[in-house]
Amino acid sequence: MRTNALLILLGLSAAVGGCTQPYMDDYRLDQGLVMVFTGIEGRGVLNEDICHGLNAGGVDWGIELVDWTIGLPFTTLLNIGSRGRNHRQATAIGQRIAKYRLDYPGRPVVLVGQSGGAAIAVWAAERLPAGHRVDGIILLAAALSPEYPLDNALARSRRGIVSFHSSRDRFFLGAGTTISGTMDGKHGSAAGRVGFTVPADGARAGAYRRKLFQVPWREQVYRSGLGGHLTSGSRDFVARHVGPLCRASLWSERTVQRVLSGQAFIRPHDPLAPTGR
Repeated sequence: MRTNALLILLGLSAAVGGCTQPYMDDYRLDQGLVMVFTGIEGRGVLNEDICHGLNAGGVDWGIELVDWTIGLPFTTLLNIGSRGRNHRQATAIGQRIAKYRLDYPGRPVVLVGQSGGAAIAVWAAERLPAGHRVDGIILLAAALSPEYPLDNALARSRRGIVSFHSSRDRFFLGAGTTISGTMDGKHGSAAGRVGFTVPADGARAGAYRRKLFQVPWREQVYRSGLGGHLTSGSRDFVARHVGPLCRASLWSERTVQRVLSGQAFIRPHDPLAPTGR
């Protein structure tokens, strides 16, 4: 089938992640691709659980865990502050997405970023080559500032952006980002704690209303965990909510609410399921 493209993707994955990718084979890549961006800690059990949760949630596409960090011990703060390097990483990822689009035309591509990885997901979308878009972007506890402008990322995502945030994320995205700064260099609570600020002027506000879906912590939604930094990245939460969102062909307030209410472990006959592209 597309062996060369598969080898390229797996080779790049090994280069950045240093570990195997259990959900990257030719069959899966021929269905679609989810790129999961690690937090500032790099690859580990916590972000591997996001991949396992996507698989448990019925995502039978390629699921690639992308470790964008420096990859050395005791470099978590450097992973926040190395903004030039982080933007270069995002540019390279954008080029890889465009290559996948060319090798697997019409297949869906969804970006999922947790904490610092949410910034990489946004920046990778912004840096896609001209004429390319992803299908959707899902942010879990985004370590970006609330005022970060999402206009370009929204324009580069066909479905838009779903962002999960929690007021209970006080330590990492409250005190932590106040001291160390967000991924875009602002000091204060991050959007993963308080949500993104919707612009007031008409044209921009309209785009945000149509394509940005912000999901605050609610006990009835976050069935596991206490709304802390890692709650939305737990395997159970991802299986229940993030997997079905990946598989939905379009996003709207109705779609998001159906998924969050537990109505959608999406089946092929479900009207939310992907249609032919």
